[in-house]
Formats: sequence, structure tokens, C-alpha cells
Amino acid sequence: MTEIPVIETDRLILRGPTPEDYPDFKATFSSYRSRFMGGPLNAYETWMLYAAEIGHWQIRGYGMWMMHDKDTGKPLGMAGGWKPATWPEPELAWIIWPETAGKGYALEATHAARRYFYETLGWEGAVSYVDPKNLASIRLCERLGAKRDTTAASVDGNEYCYRHPAPAALRSSQLADGIELEIRSYQDPLFTPKGYALD
Repeated sequence: MTEIPVIETDRLILRGPTPEDYPDFKATFSSYRSRFMGGPLNAYETWMLYAAEIGHWQIRGYGMWMMHDKDTGKPLGMAGGWKPATWPEPELAWIIWPETAGKGYALEATHAARRYFYETLGWEGAVSYVDPKNLASIRLCERLGAKRDTTAASVDGNEYCYRHPAPAALRSSQLADGIELEIRSYQDPLFTPKGYALD
């Protein structure tokens, strides 16, 4: 059995999905919020997807973490690694529960998850598959330093593939420093983002 690691950031605790997290997952994936990820899903589809989220850790040795607010324990969304049977490459993926978008949680969680995959699991890179209409996620990819790869193998021919910088390109880089600076800005209770992607 794979023991799912726990990651802490300044504001978040990332831990494996549990049965207690399912109601928030179901509410999001049965809503319009999931339209860029195959949703809205019915009750059976949502249950099957959540079971896959848990099983993915056991099959691949990595997966999606649940994001929780460190101070309150409130569930905020998911972020981590995803590679179902038909995915050409391991993906860095995320979803934010509707009421928590716009506070930089996805940036903070994906930045931490990518660091874990690179530094602990030895990934040489990662991609994110994004619906072309999902402008918030495209902007998040760009803020993470990912660039669209038009030569990459496709999942179903309907998505954009964004390729993340390799580990060496992130070490002690201006990009990594910029991500950390933006995350710290979101931690400031007086910060009101203007021109930032709200995810």
C-alpha cells in the first residue's frame, strides 16, 4: 500500500483524499465548475471518479492531494499528479472548489506538488492538459512557467498541452522566485489582486 505523503505550505495542508472529503468533491464535479473536466457528472460518475482518485495513488504511487486550509481545516480543492490509462504523460492537475477561487490556492498547491514530484520522485518534467476555453487554468499554467507544446501527444485531440519547466530550469531561478513572491502576496490579508488570474 502506498502511504500518501502530507505536504504543508504556508497556508495549506495537502493530504490524500478520504471518504470525509467526498461531499465537497461531489458538489464540485456535479456543478458547472467541472465543465472543463468532463462535467457536470451524475452521482455514479462522480463516485467512480472519486474512487479513481484514491486508487490512482496505489496504482501509480502518486496522485491528487486534497487541499485544506491550515488554520481552519476547510477543504479548498485538489492538486497533484494524474495519469489515467490513456494519458501520454504524467500531468500536474488541479481543481478549486467554487467558493475558494481567486485566493491563489491553486498556485500555492501546484507549486508545492511540482516541487515534490521533481525533488522527491525524480520527475524530469510534467505537463498540464487544459481545455482551450479554460482561461483561468491557462493563465495558471503560464504563471507556473509552462508553455504550450503543440507537438505533444494529445489525450483526445481537444485540449492544449502546457509543458512545465524541467527541474534544472526552476532551481534558483527568477521564475521560482516570482512564484514565491506572488504566493506571499496572496497571504497578505490586505492584498486585492488586479490583473491576476483568479484561480
